[in-house]
Amino acid sequence: MSLSAALLPLTAAHAAAQAPAPVLTAATTDAFGRIADSVLSDRTAALVEGAAPSLKTASAVKATGGVRLAADLAKSETGAVTSLHGTRSRLAALGEAYTDGDTKVTVDSTRLRGRTATVLVTEATTLTYAKIRGDEPATTGFTAHHELVFTAAADGTWQLTRERLTDRGPRPVNEPVATAAAAPVRPSAVIDAPKSATTYPAPANPKNLGSGTTYNYAAMATYAEKYWKNYNTAYRRYNSAGGDCTNYLSQSLYAGGWKQVTNSREDYDTWYSVTSGESDTWIGVNEWSWFTQTTKRTTALANAYQMDIGDVLQMDFDKDGSKDHSMMTTYRSSSGVPYLTYHDADTYRRSLSSLIASYPNSAYYAYRS
Repeated sequence: MSLSAALLPLTAAHAAAQAPAPVLTAATTDAFGRIADSVLSDRTAALVEGAAPSLKTASAVKATGGVRLAADLAKSETGAVTSLHGTRSRLAALGEAYTDGDTKVTVDSTRLRGRTATVLVTEATTLTYAKIRGDEPATTGFTAHHELVFTAAADGTWQLTRERLTDRGPRPVNEPVATAAAAPVRPSAVIDAPKSATTYPAPANPKNLGSGTTYNYAAMATYAEKYWKNYNTAYRRYNSAGGDCTNYLSQSLYAGGWKQVTNSREDYDTWYSVTSGESDTWIGVNEWSWFTQTTKRTTALANAYQMDIGDVLQMDFDKDGSKDHSMMTTYRSSSGVPYLTYHDADTYRRSLSSLIASYPNSAYYAYRS
């Protein structure tokens, strides 16, 4: 009996070993893309006001010849949609909603190793703002990049076993809220900006946007909105080297009249992009903050809702004392809501309310430029 019991797993393993090796065909790749599109579309639908529960993922399983979500991932996606219903509720409390959403997924590459296929996709999502206050922009949009892992069963069917966002910036609004992690011990003290409140409405703090100002804030916003997804080839990209958000922010500020500083005896007192490379303050989130505070190019705003065109928002996702992301205000509604445009994931006119709803436990730093 003991010998028979020992042989059973070996026999099963032998049978599995005889299963034909999977092959990635055009039809299989198309099926992977449909499942990815369905999963991400279901997340987007969870944010749309009044939307009926989506059955797109279930429908896609039938349309793709059996490619499906593994049981654990299906359970995880149910939790993701529930989390996004919470995001939608927080948005409603902040006076924001979406009347429509559209998500499209493009398969960028596939790699097969044994019985595992790794698939890289690009998501393009547009959400239509509900006219609650009446002065919202028409839409917000973003592109995001995901890695999906599919595993082939012995009978040749495929299951999606893992999905992750590969961009470094703020999670798109249709990503579930992450569980807050314990904050690590902060390193030695550094020059830093004070945190900003995120209560709405904010105390009045009007910004002079007229022709007599030192900088051209409209030019900053125009540059940012021109290159939010079509990058300016005159500059290097840092997506694969820690993120492009502050590099892109610096380009926008430069377009609006900020002067480069290439020589200084002080730390964090230069800011430049030249043929040989960029200063840390041009591309680094915290370094940019230290430079702008030290040289008084920015002043801290008491409340993030006070931001206007050309003003900057930085976020510390996990409140560990180190800022993680930079973005620029490119639109402000007459009712006092700033809308941010940024790289990583490349995003157009995302409202401050949306960021707060997605990151209720993060720290926010607002700067008047």
